[in-house]
Amino acid sequence: MKLGKLEFVPVEERLDLIASSVNESTKTNNLTDVLVAEINPQLTDTAAFCKHYNINMEVSANCVIVEAKRADKVWYAACLILATARADINGIIRRHLEARKASFAPTNKAVLLTRMEFGGITPIGLPADWSLLVDTAVLETEKVVIGSGIKKSKLLVPGKLFGSLPNSITLSITKSG
Repeated sequence: MKLGKLEFVPVEERLDLIASSVNESTKTNNLTDVLVAEINPQLTDTAAFCKHYNINMEVSANCVIVEAKRADKVWYAACLILATARADINGIIRRHLEARKASFAPTNKAVLLTRMEFGGITPIGLPADWSLLVDTAVLETEKVVIGSGIKKSKLLVPGKLFGSLPNSITLSITKSG
């Protein structure tokens, strides 16, 4: 399937373009309609990627890893939002996670815990015990471009698929105004 300047193919045809955790998750969760395309690994930044490959920002999504804290407890969750939005980490997300403090996880920690490359972290293949907070706008988007777990490719996935991922919770998690 062609989108912008990219030709996406079924992930089964190009397992070299996805992280091993993504491959495991697509098999375990019987995910269909997951497509992949190779990109320049220097273009993982969403704005640069969209401009170069002629992909609309409204169909691109970012997966951010949040570190939540309460007393001596620290835990992690992922948030999936469209590239045109900003996650409300210190408001909606912090309250939903029942955390005293929530912030972006340190890069080295996010990479270590997800087993994915920075710039390619994706909601498919996250640790099994993590919550995945999916913004409602993502599920309403027909096809969404996301990371593949590695820098040299992107996935194209039906937006509604994210509601079926393990530990997926759908709610409005973006800042208004």
